[in-house]
Amino acid sequence: MSNLLWGAILFLLVNALACLGRAIHGPTLPDRIIAANVIGTKTVIVLVLLGVILNQVIWLDVALVYGLLSFTLSLVVGRLIETGRLARLEKPS
Repeated sequence: MSNLLWGAILFLLVNALACLGRAIHGPTLPDRIIAANVIGTKTVIVLVLLGVILNQVIWLDVALVYGLLSFTLSLVVGRLIETGRLARLEKPS
């Protein structure tokens, strides 16, 4: 069972690297933001899996705090896009 969970962690980390490429080279700002959110979600899942594998509850606490920070960051970035303050960071077409 442990090998399966380590394999899942490795799979998620490889997928997060693919999302990192989209976050860096995304054609639009919303694509980059969604890629960053996906990376955050994968990170939370990896932390939970580490907590299960290592049988340590602290990893679950860290995952919870990281998830809350990621959600808050998504709200702030969404608000900045809505008000137009983040539009100047988008690549010119």
